[in-house]
Amino acid sequence: MAYLIPTEFVTKMVDSGESKIYMSTRDTLIRAFMAGAILALAAVFAVSVAVASGSHLLGSVLFPVGFIMLYLMGFDLLTGVFVLTPLAWLAKRPGVTWSQILPHWGKVFVGNFLGALTVAFMMAFVFTYGFNTDGGAIAAKVGHIGEARTLGYAEYGTAGWLTIFIRGMLCNWMVSLGVVGAMISTHVSGKVIAMWMPVMLFFFMGFEHSVVNMFLFPFALMMGGDFSVMDYLIWNEIPTALGNLVGGLAFTGLTLYTTHYKTAPKRALNTAKESLSKPVTS
Repeated sequence: MAYLIPTEFVTKMVDSGESKIYMSTRDTLIRAFMAGAILALAAVFAVSVAVASGSHLLGSVLFPVGFIMLYLMGFDLLTGVFVLTPLAWLAKRPGVTWSQILPHWGKVFVGNFLGALTVAFMMAFVFTYGFNTDGGAIAAKVGHIGEARTLGYAEYGTAGWLTIFIRGMLCNWMVSLGVVGAMISTHVSGKVIAMWMPVMLFFFMGFEHSVVNMFLFPFALMMGGDFSVMDYLIWNEIPTALGNLVGGLAFTGLTLYTTHYKTAPKRALNTAKESLSKPVTS
């Protein structure tokens, strides 16, 4: 399925990070909005499947369809740009600075959040028939998840906060491998398989994804979840986003960049030196 070797797809990672930094604000917001919206739909789809079937595993197997769709369409998640954009700076791409990277992260965050919040409102309206019913089993399930993954962490204080942070790290280790998976093949089937595996793993394991949570917790609040907006921000979104940043960049971005991108020029240089050292024959 036209597999690209690591030195090739890591170069694509750096190129992608550079192109995102120079993307217009309009395009950044639109692509981030659509990514957040599609991932939100995938999340409610997975929860609906799990509730209807009684199988969290089945919901986890099907959740990656949203992730795959949004990346095939060229949309952007915050978790992906956390990994890709710093690589352009490390590679010393012309003009790439942190004064460009940080505002780009902010724009993607806003776009993802607005997309996820839009779908949260739409699905809450649908499940409650315009907020005239209680939302049934889906509402109860999501409300419980929202409470367990905010107040449930808060019970353990600093240890709970660090638990969210580490779950965020583990999450974006897997999700960023999915982002890279979209680059390792030139065929759609190859991309789909490579993206599917790590994203399914993160969802089944209950790791914390900042963009999924941008949908899940507002939706849970609309469905009657017994926690506050500040509970969501302090005991989930903030440590999750920080964990996503550290985990994706440390475990995926920097490891691939260090061992495949930085060594490629050295190998090419050594080959060139060997060629020059050979005697010229006439």
